[in-house]
Amino acid sequence: MSKGIAGKNNWALFLLLLSGIMLGGFIGNLTAGIPGLGWLNYGQSFGFASPIVLDLGILVITFGLTIKITIASIVGVLIAIIIYRLI
Repeated sequence: MSKGIAGKNNWALFLLLLSGIMLGGFIGNLTAGIPGLGWLNYGQSFGFASPIVLDLGILVITFGLTIKITIASIVGVLIAIIIYRLI
């Protein structure tokens, strides 16, 4: 098992960060229509505008990636780091 700084598990940090991003994005989408909390969904999207298609005749593979970073997902990451430091 991979241990990071001070013997903490790197997989725990990865899972906490991933859950912080997911929950933050979910909360940002939920609060998009609420007038006082709409700023949580403010952010930037980047990635491939259209997916890359690799056509091999009998096999077609489509590659695509879009990442949306919002204020809520940044807050989720910060909370995940705080929780990681506490455990």
